Amino acid sequence: MWFEHLNTQLAQREAAQLTRRLRVATSGTAPHQRVLGADGRERELLMFCSNDYLGLAAHPAIAHALVEGARQWGGGSGASPLVSGHTAAHEAVAQWLGDAYAPHIPQARALGFCTGYMANLGVVTALGDAEAELFCDRLNHASLIDGARLARARVQLYPHADTAALDALLAASAARRKLIVTDSVFSMDGDVAPLAELLALAERHDALLLVDEAHGLGVLGQRGLGAIEAAGLRSERLVLVGTLGKAAGVAGAFVVAHGPVLEYLLQTARNYIFSTASPPALEHAVLAGLRLIAGSEGVQRRAALRERIAQWREGVRAVLAQHPELPWRLLESPTPVQALVLGDNAAAMRLSAALEAQGLRVPGIRPPTVPEGSARLRVTLCATHSAADVSRLVAALALAAQTLDVSGRCRELAA
Repeated sequence: MWFEHLNTQLAQREAAQLTRRLRVATSGTAPHQRVLGADGRERELLMFCSNDYLGLAAHPAIAHALVEGARQWGGGSGASPLVSGHTAAHEAVAQWLGDAYAPHIPQARALGFCTGYMANLGVVTALGDAEAELFCDRLNHASLIDGARLARARVQLYPHADTAALDALLAASAARRKLIVTDSVFSMDGDVAPLAELLALAERHDALLLVDEAHGLGVLGQRGLGAIEAAGLRSERLVLVGTLGKAAGVAGAFVVAHGPVLEYLLQTARNYIFSTASPPALEHAVLAGLRLIAGSEGVQRRAALRERIAQWREGVRAVLAQHPELPWRLLESPTPVQALVLGDNAAAMRLSAALEAQGLRVPGIRPPTVPEGSARLRVTLCATHSAADVSRLVAALALAAQTLDVSGRCRELAA
């Protein structure tokens, strides 16, 4: 029965254009990356799918720090942080983060996690006990959704970025403790949460505000500290989760919060207590990445990134103006996450394939990652993309558009 069931489910996914496939890269993440095709042959593709927004993953300073860290610390950490796995390398990152976010979170302290997914699960389940109520944006990342499902708290969903609806839910709640949960930059749409309004609601209704800065860290704010820096927020009610495998160029995650909140998480977050700490060599490299983000080079790279975003948006608007018959929609976004919504799963995957036929990798995104009927291409831009790279993407999109009918389906793949 098991194999019959699994094969049936897989066939249904294939029929609905929902099958995912692993791609094997044979070079490091970069705008131009070598990838194995389905035929096993290696090919260089122009990549618009990485979350390495500042292009730091290949930065010499990070590579040097990783090697230096391995020489000093060896491989793994050997145990969970509360046993013997928390090294001076981990502590240096925690101290840097606490100092960096002190202007935004009083008595700021930090904890490290192995991944952003684990950090979100750990924080949401620890704070979401049986006496709490969670108020979650409907478009939150899967890790926040899963954390809410695992928590013992009651869960309320509010329409995306709808602060009026959230205000009403908070006002009607009789919970002893309330936690608002949101992404800062929404990973599939690219828009930014109304954090100032959310924090005002947290203050009004005696709630905490959990902000996942996975796609805001490195990208937003003068020092690249994320959307809370860009919004100029400061409150002991802020609980910040950040991911270090995207703009920071390495791996891992962290939580920064007001002292008592952070201490409670240290004592109760099961993902933190019962997981082996990340390798200290990675922490050594993470510190180099954070310093790059907050320094002058980070400022320069964010400026370059904004130029590429503006270039892309101008170019794709021109393509859409030339093809008004196509049901394509470019979502508003000031961030490197740029979504071109097609709606139909097959249309999104065929357009992705048409672009790859021209040597560009732009993934199609389908449910359940996005809501039904909103399949899309998710274009991600990096500071290390050149103007010529973005021009090539726009030209490839224009060529592919010529092969599509009004339903958004490809008549043939672009050559």
